[in-house]
Amino acid sequence: MTSYMDIDKLKQMKNELTKFMLVYKFALEEMMTKINILEQEFHHTHDYNPIEHVNSRIKSPESIFNKINRKNYPFSLPAIQNTIKDIAGIRITCSFVSDIYKIAAMISGQADIEVIDTKDYIKNPKGNGYRSLHLIIKIPVFMSDRVEKVFVEIQIRTIAMDFWASLEHKIYYKYDKEIPDRLIRELKDAANSATELDKKMENLHNEISGIKALENSKEELTELHINNDTFPLPADLLRFLSEKMI
Repeated sequence: MTSYMDIDKLKQMKNELTKFMLVYKFALEEMMTKINILEQEFHHTHDYNPIEHVNSRIKSPESIFNKINRKNYPFSLPAIQNTIKDIAGIRITCSFVSDIYKIAAMISGQADIEVIDTKDYIKNPKGNGYRSLHLIIKIPVFMSDRVEKVFVEIQIRTIAMDFWASLEHKIYYKYDKEIPDRLIRELKDAANSATELDKKMENLHNEISGIKALENSKEELTELHINNDTFPLPADLLRFLSEKMI
C-alpha cells in the first residue's frame, strides 16, 4: 500500500522532472528564435536563403532513461544534464553543402552561443554512409531565479542527406537494428549517389549564380542611377565611353 510519504515523494520527483524538461523546452525556443531571425534576414535582405526547413524535438523521459541504462550513466538529474547533450535537438535542412558550413558559422558566431563540440560527418562520413554536420552548443536560458546554460544538439544537412538518413532510420528500426547485408550495401550505394547529386546540384547552382552576377553587372554598367530614378545609357554613348577609356 502506498503511503502519503511515498505519494509526496512521487509528486516531488514529478515536479523536479517537469522543471528539468522545461529548461530544454526554453532552450529550443531560444534557438528557434535565433534561426527564425536568420531566415527572415535572408528573406528580406539577400537574394538567397540557405535554410530550407527546420525541425526541433525534445527527447522523451523514456528515451533519456533508456540512454542512461545503455551508456551506464549515473541516475540523477544533474548527471543527466552534464552527460546527455542531445536532449534538445534541432535539425536544419538546406539545399547545398556550402550552405551547411555558412549556417554553422552564423550560429557559432553568435556571442551568447558556446560551441562545445563539432562532428563533421560530411568530410568524414560514418561507415554506413551517413553524412551531416553536428554541433553541440550551450545556450543561456534566463529563468526567474537563475541562468541555466543548456546543451542543444544541432544537425545541419542537405535535402539529399536528410532523405537518406530518414530512410536509413526506418530500415534500422524495421529490422530491429539487424539490417541484412544486402540492404547495408544498397544503403551505402544510395549514400554515394546522394553525395554525387549534392555535388552536381551545387555545381549547377554556382554556374547559375555566376551567370546571374554577370547579368547584374551588365545592367549596372548600362544604367545610370540618380536618387530613385534609373536612366538607361544609349548604346552609342556606351561605345563612345569605352573607346575613350581604352
